[in-house]
Amino acid sequence: MGVQKFAVLLCAEDSDYVKKMYGGYYGVFVRMLREEGEVWDLFKVAKGEFPTDDEIGEYEGFVITGSCNDAHGNDIWICKLLILLKKLDAMKKKVLGICFGHQILGRALGGKTGRAKTGWDIGIRKVEFLPSQIFTSLSIPTSLSIIEFHRDEVWEIPPKAEVLAWSSKTGVEMFSYGNHILGIQGHPEYTKDIVSHIIDRLLNHKLIEETLGEEAKSRLEAGEPDREAWKKLCVSFLKGRL
Repeated sequence: MGVQKFAVLLCAEDSDYVKKMYGGYYGVFVRMLREEGEVWDLFKVAKGEFPTDDEIGEYEGFVITGSCNDAHGNDIWICKLLILLKKLDAMKKKVLGICFGHQILGRALGGKTGRAKTGWDIGIRKVEFLPSQIFTSLSIPTSLSIIEFHRDEVWEIPPKAEVLAWSSKTGVEMFSYGNHILGIQGHPEYTKDIVSHIIDRLLNHKLIEETLGEEAKSRLEAGEPDREAWKKLCVSFLKGRL
């Protein structure tokens, strides 16, 4: 059996801190998802680096990261990403979308995304799962806590997609499309340290109000995300174990 290859489609700029501490967001995802013997490649799609049509076929699965950009935007790289995602869907490649990745998948497949009607969601939040065959092989509880950091959301899921989870803040916390595409609004890959750093960056650049930053840090300290359970879910999906 050949070596399994996966790719991270990086939709964000790495901060100096995340580069130094985690090897960039690529390092964060690889730490969560890679297993022995696998090859994980990086494509900085936000900088215009995309796999060629020939390269796409080499990969078992793809992971789309979060981003500071809006999934409903029309930047050149976002439009190219939409085209790529439609190709991956047609090829039935495994695709895992996180936060922005979740939203851009929703858009690429025919759903609608936009600003969250209830504003920013930053901190730890409990996500409630709906009954679904996708979870039959996993022993997970009916709810899990996850780190959230977003102000956009999926308004309407694509035709034929299935909502898998919701929360008191967001109606579509997770959706599946066929058995090859999975979108998660929260951040299973994030640590509290990463979130605290991002909050400080946004505050320093006056991109969020101080009261919001303080509230977010309080919510962050009030609980713990179920990181191991989310890791199991993401790994099991990407590698066809669900």
